[in-house]
Amino acid sequence: MPLTKVTEKDIESVSTQLGRPARDIIAIAARCVCGNPVVVQTSPRLEDGTPFPTVYYLTLPAATSAVSTLEASGLMMELQTRLEQEPELAAGYASAHRSYLEDRALLGEVEEIDGISAGGMPTRVKCLHSLVAHSLATAPGVNPIGDIALDKCSWSIARCVCEK
Repeated sequence: MPLTKVTEKDIESVSTQLGRPARDIIAIAARCVCGNPVVVQTSPRLEDGTPFPTVYYLTLPAATSAVSTLEASGLMMELQTRLEQEPELAAGYASAHRSYLEDRALLGEVEEIDGISAGGMPTRVKCLHSLVAHSLATAPGVNPIGDIALDKCSWSIARCVCEK
């Protein structure tokens, strides 16, 4: 998905979604069909100087809840096993890691997080929220683990469940 400019309305929406003030959002990386933010792109260094490796951050409560349910179901362990047993899946996941790092490098280099992406990439499945956010922010096939999680998810970006 193409990045879109972040507006004050987006910042307010994300702050409401998170239940706290949104920090250092650069762009909206994915939107619901109704236009609300689903994934934000954040600065790799927060305004206070803190390194922040999570370039793509899932914010929509319905999406985060559905992904939390997947995590609780044991899907991460299942996907970790598949990574160890399926060389093509592991290669795709390693490629997703490189893609993530390339995207972040375009926003600025942060020495403290050099080589660290998100979600456990390139060898572990640690946070499906980050991996799903990466899949939604890019395109199908970029992050195969995020894609698998999206396929198994009870939530879909194509169907609005936003609280208006």
